[in-house]
Amino acid sequence: MSLTEPVVLISEAEVAARVEALADQIAPRIDDETVVVCLLTGGIWFAADLTRALARRGRMVAFDALWLASYKDGRHSSGRCEVRADLQRPIAGRKALVVDDVFDTGLSLSEAARLVRDSGAREVLTAVFARKPWPTPRAREPDFVGWEAPGRFLVGYGMDVSGGMRGLPYVGAMD
Repeated sequence: MSLTEPVVLISEAEVAARVEALADQIAPRIDDETVVVCLLTGGIWFAADLTRALARRGRMVAFDALWLASYKDGRHSSGRCEVRADLQRPIAGRKALVVDDVFDTGLSLSEAARLVRDSGAREVLTAVFARKPWPTPRAREPDFVGWEAPGRFLVGYGMDVSGGMRGLPYVGAMD
């Protein structure tokens, strides 16, 4: 296998079906005042699809983003989360849904939930497209999970290798 040919783990059609199923779970738990907070940059593909799926269910949510960095361009977390861009809209008193592509170490999701809560959100829910297995407990488990992923290096649907392959419409493995 070359670096440019990931092994497909979940197809484009399966990705779409899992997003729709997540929207079915999430829609009853949110309202039109909810702010979806996308974790950049990987979460944008999932956040876009999820907000459209929620709209099809009558949930017209607001959108914002947090840019957090813990991986840089490496394959392993640095163990620290750097805030590169903060929220842009008021969130105080509103419900928030923090959305990310993959739950690996849990560092980014936990830090994002803390930042959103500290910004005054009345409730913070979290959703990830993929959750990887992890041998030790993580700070905060997501409220909604689209796919239980294997413990492999994932690319596609927002997940990357050194900034590349995020735009693949499926999820693949590079190991």
